[in-house]
Amino acid sequence: MRLIAERCKGCVNCIKHCPTEAIRIRGGKARITESRCIDCGECIRRCPNHAKTAVTDCLEHIKQYPFNVALPAPSLYGQFNSDVTIEKILESLLQVGFDTVFEVALGADIVSRAIAEYLKRPDIKRPAISSACPAVVRLVQVQFPELIDHLIPIDAPVEVSTRIARDEAVKRTGLAPENIGVWFITPCPAKMTTVKQPLGSETSNISGAIGISEIYGDLLRAFPDCNGGQKLRRASPAGIGWALSGGEVSAVQAAKALVVNEIESVNGVLEQVALGKLKEVEYIECLSCAGGCIGGPLTVESRFVAQYRMQQRVDGKMNPDAIGNLSVNVDYAAVLGGDERRVIEPRPVMRLDEDISRALYKVEVMEDTLKRLPGLDCGSCGSPNCKALAEDIAQGTACETDCLFKLREKVRDLAREMVEVADRLPPPLVKQSGDES
Repeated sequence: MRLIAERCKGCVNCIKHCPTEAIRIRGGKARITESRCIDCGECIRRCPNHAKTAVTDCLEHIKQYPFNVALPAPSLYGQFNSDVTIEKILESLLQVGFDTVFEVALGADIVSRAIAEYLKRPDIKRPAISSACPAVVRLVQVQFPELIDHLIPIDAPVEVSTRIARDEAVKRTGLAPENIGVWFITPCPAKMTTVKQPLGSETSNISGAIGISEIYGDLLRAFPDCNGGQKLRRASPAGIGWALSGGEVSAVQAAKALVVNEIESVNGVLEQVALGKLKEVEYIECLSCAGGCIGGPLTVESRFVAQYRMQQRVDGKMNPDAIGNLSVNVDYAAVLGGDERRVIEPRPVMRLDEDISRALYKVEVMEDTLKRLPGLDCGSCGSPNCKALAEDIAQGTACETDCLFKLREKVRDLAREMVEVADRLPPPLVKQSGDES
């Protein structure tokens, strides 16, 4: 996530909706604390001045590789009208410069099978929590580290697709794996961050990520030269359905499953899990964007329109001849990345201090400060709520008079004190005429 400082007006829309309280307004501009940011993109959606943006790759970057593979997210299909077939969309990716395409939805087909098998195990922590959305995984790391063992230890569909696509490209071209560029066409910034800071593995197999909004215009211009006649691999409707909220549960065919989308709601449900209130649930599909990946901040179409189009494709009302192609010969154990996985670690960014005695002291300062603050959570101080301001004061990054109400009290007290001091002044000395002699 990046801030475009000249556009920021210092309003409090972003700080009020950041799920991890990663943003402050200081000096009239927003500041993002990267260690707390989970790249959910909520600040991009909420900023009325478009002062937040996500840094992604662009088409120019693919020129650094002699052979390039496009990995279109299923949500890409929802960005175009019903008269644009999936075959035509895939072909347009070839027109804009990629050498081949591999659907992430096909990776979703494979991951669906793996999750279905995983859920049969009696020894796993329940409810099992989907790990497909990287923003949700980071939210668990930051705010619910006690739930890390509930995350499903299976790579996201895009990583699985990358392994297959790269292997196929190596066999097809004879090039070394490092000379193959594999690019994810992404709906959200969290997946871009995953390329640089992978979750559950040492390194990502993905070369880079290009936002859907970045490539959308190029694809539109390429459509006239595409007839969709090329035989490009096709995923099943179930795999394509992963773009929608509930699509993962439907593909996995999980029983006793709970589906939740939109980061604020996800936060609330995870709180319930942490409190042990959802023990009867077997599986939770969590997605940080409203409506699922079709609501990602790097998409271009209304999520409601995209949702309608995706549902039509999933139901087979668009491209009724669509069938899955999961007969592809793959080594499931290898492409699922079990050997490469590492333990997902907590990100204890909420810790006040490494030194326990100093941390305890700061807790006391926080509690004392919080008692004096008005408790209105208005955000006008530049912190998202009074508790966050109390924490900022304890950390030495804010002061009590940042609160407008406390500042007003301070000004009022000073004014009263000045009046009292003025009343105590001795009467003015009035000189009598003739004193000068």
